[in-house]
Amino acid sequence: MTGSRHLVIVESPAKARTIARYLGDDYVVEASVGHIRDIPVPRDLPADMKKGPYGKFGVDVENGFDPYYVVSADKKKTVADLKKKLKDADTLYLATDEDREGEAIAWHLLETLKPKKSLPVHRMVFHEITRDAIQAALTNTREIDDHLVDAQETRRILDRLVGFELSPVLWRKIRPSLSAGRVQSVATRLVVERERERMAFVPSDYWDVTGTFAGSDAAFSARISSVDGSRVATGSDFADDGTLKQKASAATVLTEESATALVSALEGAQARVASLESKPYTRRPAAPFTTSSLQQEASRKLRLGARQTMRVAQGLYENGYITYMRTDSVALSGEAISASRAQAAELYGSQYVPEKPRHYQNKSQNAQEAHEAIRPAGDRFRTPAQVAGQLSGDDFRLYELIWKRTVASQMADAKGTTSSVELAVEKAGRAATFRASGTVITFRGFMAAYEEGRDASRYGEQDENDKRLPQMDEGDMLDVEALVPDGHTTTPPPRFTEASLVRALEERGIGRPSTYASTVTTIQDRGYVLRRGSALVPSWTAFAVVKLLEEHFGPFIDYDFTAQMEEQLDKMARGELGRSEYLDDFYRADGTDGPIGLQPMVEHQGDIDPREINSIPIGEDITLRVGRYGAYVERPAPVDPDAAPAAEPAPPQRASLPDDLAPDELTVEKARELLERQKDDGRVLGEDPQTGHDVIVKDGRYGPYVTEVLPEDPDDKTPKSKRPKPRTASLLKSMDLATVDLDDALKLLSLPRVVGADEDGTDITAQNGRYGPYLKKGTDSRSLETEEQIFSITLDEAKKIYSQPKQRGRAAAKPPLKELGTDPTSEKPIVVKDGRFGAYITDGTTNVTLRRDDSLDALTHEVAVERLAEKRAKGPAKKGGRSTTRKATTKSSSKGTTKSTTK
Repeated sequence: MTGSRHLVIVESPAKARTIARYLGDDYVVEASVGHIRDIPVPRDLPADMKKGPYGKFGVDVENGFDPYYVVSADKKKTVADLKKKLKDADTLYLATDEDREGEAIAWHLLETLKPKKSLPVHRMVFHEITRDAIQAALTNTREIDDHLVDAQETRRILDRLVGFELSPVLWRKIRPSLSAGRVQSVATRLVVERERERMAFVPSDYWDVTGTFAGSDAAFSARISSVDGSRVATGSDFADDGTLKQKASAATVLTEESATALVSALEGAQARVASLESKPYTRRPAAPFTTSSLQQEASRKLRLGARQTMRVAQGLYENGYITYMRTDSVALSGEAISASRAQAAELYGSQYVPEKPRHYQNKSQNAQEAHEAIRPAGDRFRTPAQVAGQLSGDDFRLYELIWKRTVASQMADAKGTTSSVELAVEKAGRAATFRASGTVITFRGFMAAYEEGRDASRYGEQDENDKRLPQMDEGDMLDVEALVPDGHTTTPPPRFTEASLVRALEERGIGRPSTYASTVTTIQDRGYVLRRGSALVPSWTAFAVVKLLEEHFGPFIDYDFTAQMEEQLDKMARGELGRSEYLDDFYRADGTDGPIGLQPMVEHQGDIDPREINSIPIGEDITLRVGRYGAYVERPAPVDPDAAPAAEPAPPQRASLPDDLAPDELTVEKARELLERQKDDGRVLGEDPQTGHDVIVKDGRYGPYVTEVLPEDPDDKTPKSKRPKPRTASLLKSMDLATVDLDDALKLLSLPRVVGADEDGTDITAQNGRYGPYLKKGTDSRSLETEEQIFSITLDEAKKIYSQPKQRGRAAAKPPLKELGTDPTSEKPIVVKDGRFGAYITDGTTNVTLRRDDSLDALTHEVAVERLAEKRAKGPAKKGGRSTTRKATTKSSSKGTTKSTTK
């Protein structure tokens, strides 16, 4: 370290490079690249320790829960390099992040590097990487905070104890390689419980009436609110079991018949303005971003997952664009408030800045997080226009989002007027009341810079607040231009998205900002939760795991218990709770004065019946079972009352579940269909007269197919990879697993069919490919219009096709197969078209291929909208490799309504 006397250690190389720019030549900045030490798993312990007190967990639970730390194998070179540089240093600065994890990394560095006692060691902390912040941090160092370290290391030990005690139970009772976790299992439970609600949900039909009324200067619409003095039921009045909620028991549920009769009775009537109310409207800006709110808003507005959001934010922080991104504080520093107000006044005008600065109350009392909200770095923010040449893609979009939210948080309220009108329509002894409301924004205030996104309403009812009502007075008579009955069907509660799951964890106090992204990622990586578009769908394995934990280890998956654990860690971070005493109580408590500890709970468990844990009744004696190789449905074999008693009971009927079948879609009817279909799986169609081999039909992962059964020679020593492969062919779309016969199979197995030879002697063949039927001559392929042409096309017809110029672009447009209304996102018409690769849904921009079991007649507007939304959420397909994303069927993402209209 010639010419340099100070060593600064941070976590990441990017952070090191940025900080180095702000320090002089006397400083060398190095990166530890994250944690350098960890608690090894027992199998990686030194041989002489495996039978000692550390052998079970890597933690000595008998002596103060002392963890055994080792330098990670991939960090040994890093540690050696740091020790070498430390020998020539006059001062050591530990400049890791200022949260619990960063404090623990600094402590581990100090414990591992072991600087000589005469060497000054300083803990250097900052929440943004700017020249001023770094210089200020150099002159305001402190000691390592042992309380923060204790809280972080206790978290690691808790996670180790829970995982290593509970995971083996899952291995024995469900299947190997599963894992339980202090937070991940609770997050999984949230997703499973939401799916249970969807499975138990019973749809309800109800109708209302929408009226169009002629005002003085414009027509407007209003929805019926009461009929003959009784309030009309809406979607939010129905419980999940399909009945009216108790508080809505007196409401009138309109049917198609009663709604149509009401419209007929009121035909030709006028509407009287029964009441009119106007009141001021004020809306305050949202607080600056915390880790949680940033993840939620990035999901809503930018379609970024929690992990991706944090990765991008980490880069922005390390490169000096934003302040520290792991925080649950909504407070802004004085310089940030000044910068926001100055920039708002400069860009939007002084009238957009309130007289007094806004101060947001910190929602957290925790000491482990940074003490300021996420905001642009510095005392004068760089606008998105100023960083456009430096940032691009997600980096730019996330910075722009943070900048807008921060500036808007110091801007004036949005103001306007909210008007509500009630219209009375009476005729022929029938009376109905219609209501409409609208908000007119007269001063946009902070909305000029930013407006917070919103999740879909649970009941899917339309937000009409932006509707402008015409000028009218009480007692005015209005013409009724139209009354239209609208039919609705309630839909189940929405599945969690990454954003809403993060919000649910935060609301319940489960985990902390720094853990949300890793928790959401972990439950997906472990296969407990699958993404279908933006929705999180639990696997059947997750159902079995949650059921076992709920029934036998309830406290460790209880929301309040888990939140209380977080509160105890917060106390420890503030120095109000001892580490050993808390761990001892958590692990060994006998339940006398509170919850039973982990160790006695595991030891006192009786025999857990794996079959019962892995079983979920579906109905009609059909049971879903979670097996080692996937989920399947099972029912007892039918009993023939006239048959003689069998020596052995017939084996139960079983059928595997398709990968893309969501749990709430496994109805009794679907289970019966799968079981009936399974009867034909493996059906022998007959013997190929040319080869003498049996031909069977099977239902494979990618659809039904026929294949020949090759004889097996037990004495054949040829490796399987070099043995002859059986001929196999997929069924045509017009064929069915239950009705395909030997003739059909032999025709399929004969493909490709030689149609004949062209003038130059090259054979023309007809084939069935992944993308449909086609002709092939050498390397020149031409699509056929129907699958039947594979067997019927003649040589002359094939030559005629090849005589035409090859269609490089699109063929003449065909009329759509079905029209499905307008997409609410793109506002373009949705149609089903017949394409080269089969029928597909499109709004002109986004295309989604229909699934194998889709029926064109049964395809609804709601399903099409959701399929398009899922496709948009996935983004464009990656080139150069096969997609591994499974197709999935996801129901409506909100407890809204599907709508039909009777004219």
